Amino acid sequence: MKSKWNGMLRYSGGWMLIVFFFLANGTIAQQRDYAQEYALLKTQIIKQYYKPELKYYTEHAPARTDDRKVSYLWPLCALFEAYQAGAALESGSRDMEQTFGVIRKYNDLRPPAPGYASYPPELGGGDRFYDDNQWIGITAMRQYETTKDPQWLKVATGIYRFMMTGLDTVSGGGLYWQEGNKRTKNTCSNGPGILLALQLYKATGDRTYLKTATALYQWVNRWLRTPEGLYYDNLKLKDRRIDQRVYSYNTGTMLEANVLFYELTKDQAYLTTAQKMAASADAYFLKNQELKDNFWFNAVLMRGFLRLWRIDKDPRYLEAFRQAVDHAIAHKTALGLIGKDEKSQNLVPQGGMLELLAHMAVLQKQGVIK
Repeated sequence: MKSKWNGMLRYSGGWMLIVFFFLANGTIAQQRDYAQEYALLKTQIIKQYYKPELKYYTEHAPARTDDRKVSYLWPLCALFEAYQAGAALESGSRDMEQTFGVIRKYNDLRPPAPGYASYPPELGGGDRFYDDNQWIGITAMRQYETTKDPQWLKVATGIYRFMMTGLDTVSGGGLYWQEGNKRTKNTCSNGPGILLALQLYKATGDRTYLKTATALYQWVNRWLRTPEGLYYDNLKLKDRRIDQRVYSYNTGTMLEANVLFYELTKDQAYLTTAQKMAASADAYFLKNQELKDNFWFNAVLMRGFLRLWRIDKDPRYLEAFRQAVDHAIAHKTALGLIGKDEKSQNLVPQGGMLELLAHMAVLQKQGVIK
């Protein structure tokens, strides 16, 4: 009898260890509710960063001694994108429109074309960056596709005009990163430039936009594509030296661009390129079930994976992202933000994580992920 009982204990003990493993990893005990996580982070972002007395957001929480009075534009781009993605979770939400109301205060009418400055003109203004503007334009076009509201198409076409003032024939084409700075041409200004041009072509049928997108695509692949199909950061024009840093958002825009090219042209080569790029990006950026760089950079990469999934219905990269997001949100600060508690948290990665949670919540609602 004792021998039989010991055998049962050994048998059940093995199962207990297995159950404990899954409980510890949250698999059986409780699936994450990504819509709830989105709502929690959104609440903390508004609480920690939005200053109603200023009607602006601030840059860090807790604030740093070197912070300016209000946030730069880039963090607002991240929030704008997150709220556009999150609108699917909250019927009647006005978060995106309210955030764009803040962004409007960064609009700078100086020649050669109006564009959004890095800091509000009424508070001293700042330089204008082509990529900051492109993120706004891309998000405006996503909203246009959803609502058909012409105001968003107008915003995007205005940003396209500003973007094209950064194009010249130095190095065979390509867009600069910063207005007036002729030192580099970057993937982060050309990749989103391709996306914006393709979105405008899809919306209007004007082949000028397709011509722009194709020329920028060829330029980026000529100078900045890695042997693995990812993308280097920039080309230094003085000596044609390549800055070989590799970031997830640069691959993300080019991944999404390839899929969108495929959607619009039905050229199988674009889809094949996108699938190879996705495999390389998964291996490089999502190994060890962790997000390799800035959360917002990863949100841009996620958009590329999402667009590819809508075509080939292969969810493996979405699942890899889910695991990495779970790892990240397991580490919250005392303020309820995502990151290391001893650090002051910049709004950019918080906006990026908010967007990632929005995508996860929608996918969970659709039954694509658990």
